[in-house]
Amino acid sequence: MATTQSAVAIARTFGPGTSDSEIAQLAAAALRRRRYTVYFWRVLILVVWLGGWELGIRQHWIDPFFYSSPSAIADRLWEWATEGTSDGSLWFHLWITMEEALLGFFSGSVAGVLAGILLGRNRLLADIFSVYIKVINSVPRVVLAPIFIMIFGLGLTSKVALSFVMVFFVVFSNAFQGVVEADRNLLANAQILGARGWQLTRSVVVPSAMSWIFASLHVSFGFAIVGAIVGEFVGARYGIGLLINVAKGAFDSAGMYAAIVIIMVVALAAEYAMTLVENRLARWRPAPLQDTH
Repeated sequence: MATTQSAVAIARTFGPGTSDSEIAQLAAAALRRRRYTVYFWRVLILVVWLGGWELGIRQHWIDPFFYSSPSAIADRLWEWATEGTSDGSLWFHLWITMEEALLGFFSGSVAGVLAGILLGRNRLLADIFSVYIKVINSVPRVVLAPIFIMIFGLGLTSKVALSFVMVFFVVFSNAFQGVVEADRNLLANAQILGARGWQLTRSVVVPSAMSWIFASLHVSFGFAIVGAIVGEFVGARYGIGLLINVAKGAFDSAGMYAAIVIIMVVALAAEYAMTLVENRLARWRPAPLQDTH
């Protein structure tokens, strides 16, 4: 019945006598048109936004003291990239922040996934530790920055610790929920076939929770950067957060926005890399439906 309905739908869309290759070509062309439309609107919105901002500054509709201008921000980025900042090379500051964020991201992600799977598979442990997890999670992570600075000092460790905490609870919550909501039918079928313990977790539970885990990883790197930047705000000798702090103290709005642009570019690059990794590790998932209209 479903096959007949699909055939009728195809015939209505493409007309009778349309071959499979023609249908595939038309569908591919529709997808290309949709992709080009998306890119066009993205670029247009960006150009209109930046152009309106620059025009507002030049026409004195916007105060440049607070909002700077796209051209001034671009000049500051070029100056930092070619001549360095007042506190050293831009690339060294960027590397320090990335090192802090990456260490916090990977350690927090691994710990969050392992803890989520462990507690998700062991209801007794989940009931015991749930109250402590809720209490710790209720503390705003940003306020931990001064504590970590006091304990670990101004170096790398305090920023990594804050990034770890920012990432851990996001990943843990999703991993735990993904494990708890694993398909019961798949679990039952695997147990009938003899799967037990770690084999059941590895073969059924973890793949079922992968979508939840990757959903958290997409946003958690941004939290890792936030942790590193906030830690650098509170106290640091190097890093992008320090550049923002110095620019704020000098009322240099162009410098502050330039540092924010750098963070945005890094976060977008990390999101793209995470998408590539997800697509490679989750090839078994069916492709999402595409709207070609």
